[in-house]
Amino acid sequence: MSNRLAGESSPYLLQHAENPVDWYPWGEEAFARAKAEDKPVFVSIGYAACHWCHVMAHESFENPAIAELMNQLFVNVKVDREERPDVDSVFMNAIQIMGQGGGWPLSAFCTPGGVPYFLGTYFAPDDRHGRVGFPRLLEAMSGVYKEQRDKVAQNTEGILDGLRQIEEHYRRAAVDGDPARLDDSMLINAGRQLAQKTDPHNGGFGGAPKFPSSSSHDLLARAGRLSFGEPSRAAFLLHCRGMARGGIYDHLGGGFARYAVDATWLVPHFEKMLYDNGQLLGVYADALAMGGPAEYADVIAETVGWLDREMTHASRGLYASQDADSEGEEGKYYV
Repeated sequence: MSNRLAGESSPYLLQHAENPVDWYPWGEEAFARAKAEDKPVFVSIGYAACHWCHVMAHESFENPAIAELMNQLFVNVKVDREERPDVDSVFMNAIQIMGQGGGWPLSAFCTPGGVPYFLGTYFAPDDRHGRVGFPRLLEAMSGVYKEQRDKVAQNTEGILDGLRQIEEHYRRAAVDGDPARLDDSMLINAGRQLAQKTDPHNGGFGGAPKFPSSSSHDLLARAGRLSFGEPSRAAFLLHCRGMARGGIYDHLGGGFARYAVDATWLVPHFEKMLYDNGQLLGVYADALAMGGPAEYADVIAETVGWLDREMTHASRGLYASQDADSEGEEGKYYV
């Protein structure tokens, strides 16, 4: 039997239309019910091509016993981050305020007013690797809301205060920002700091998993064009070389995967995102213009070919993402 998501247009929400969970789309109806019944709200955010979103759906949201527990203890809301980036942005800031790394699926336990008091990402259906399983977490978060309202209030106020600080930071930047105060030395210093954080062997930042970080590498490219910008230029080109020659790049079909699961760019997490590839076209155009090898022209041409061949709708609109899974297995099509 279909739930309330059956009438939605989002591909991601429609993937959950047959779940036994009594899902609501984001909107006033869900929160009005939560207020009327004094129930906490469970908000689950993801997108259609998200592998771990699929895993949690299969393990928990399609499980009748877990779904019954969700329906009993919470009002449950599904959000497509590609349809509602505004909602996703608020919750992603909230989980980072709590000191956790973000990601999807994003799982938020909220008051009836929609303010989160606890957030996480993927939760397994049972206790694993020292982490509580999803059913036990549901019971614990429901219990906290019922019996420890002071703790809920403390958490929500801390998160709201953090969100207010973020909003104030951006407000001040918009009001006080003076482009005349931005000079070359600031860009060179920022590039130098990023260059120092660069993996000296493989390029990119940090270890596994390793993401393209296109905005940071665009800054490296800009700094690398200036006097005294050689460290930034070297870090930028090292990053481009590592990705173009690694498995994160699809050498047969063009386009880049969302990230590599290892530190050497070898093993991709197979989904491909439009926003990554759009930015990476500019990155490799810069690399080619800055003396990178001629193979980068092929990377650009092959990625544009993939966008045109596989990501373009007949109306000439572009799809947002391409799934990692086929026939229920991550990467099976590509492998």
